[in-house]
Formats: sequence, structure tokens, C-alpha cells
Amino acid sequence: MGVPRMTNNLLFILTLFSALGSGLVAGAFFAFSSFVMSALARIPSAQGIAAMQSINITVINPLGGVVFLGTAAACIILGISSLLKWHKPGAGYLLAGSLLYLIGTILVTMVCNVPRNDALAAVDPSSLAGSNLWAGYITGWTAWNHVRTAAALAASASFIMALCLSRDGGTP
Repeated sequence: MGVPRMTNNLLFILTLFSALGSGLVAGAFFAFSSFVMSALARIPSAQGIAAMQSINITVINPLGGVVFLGTAAACIILGISSLLKWHKPGAGYLLAGSLLYLIGTILVTMVCNVPRNDALAAVDPSSLAGSNLWAGYITGWTAWNHVRTAAALAASASFIMALCLSRDGGTP
């Protein structure tokens, strides 16, 4: 097996991994946007805060990291590859998917959701400050989570399109 074929196989695997990874991330974010945050908003703020604080700790785990950050690493490689192989079928979809995931999912997480999580982690769930923070946290965090959900889902669709287009015209 020559180097170009090995490279094409690696790019195919990274594209498939990115399609699946961004789809899994979109599904997790969708669950939070569509029912988890609504459920937490329905219970007393001290309980909602304590639950979300626990979620924010347990979400950081090896398997979640592989999916969330592994997909980001694959997107960096695919984004660069798409620019180097711009003439290949699906290259535009690879670039679009990579940018959607890296900007709409990773960057939004770091700039918009993590600071809210950090502020929530610093409050006593039963305090007045915690209660005041919680009211704005639910709406602000969820709004940005909708952005992350849409971006990850669109990234997944873009990677799937890249795979479909490359099937007959070569690998991504």
C-alpha cells in the first residue's frame, strides 16, 4: 500500500470519525437543550445548581474527551487537508464541517458555556447569590447550547456530504 493510499485511508477514517463524533456531540447537546435544562429549571434553584455542578464535573471524563476533543483534533487535520486538496470532491464540505465544529462547538463552549459553568461552580447552591446566578444561567447557557447543537449537527452533515461526494471521486 503506497503513501497516497494510506493518506487517503487515514483521511477517510478521520472524516468518518468526525461525522460520528460531531453527531454524538450534537445529540448530547440536543438532549440538554430539549429536556435536561428544562427539567433542572423546574426544580428549586439549590437542587438545580447542585445537579448542574455535578453534571459539569462528571462530563469531564476520558470517553467524553475522546469524542469532544478527538473530533476537534480530527477537524484540524481535515481542515488543513481540505485546503491542500481543494480540487478533490468534498473538500469544501470538509472545510465547512471542520470550521463549524471548531468555531461553533469548541470555541462557543470555551467562550460562552465554560465561563458560565465556572461561575456556577463557585457559588453555594443554597445561597442568594447562587439563586440569582441560576436564573440567568439557565437561559444564557441554554441559548449558547442551541448554537453548539446546531453547529455540531451541521458539521456532521457536512462530513457526511464529504464522504458521499468522495465515494465516486476519490477519498476526502
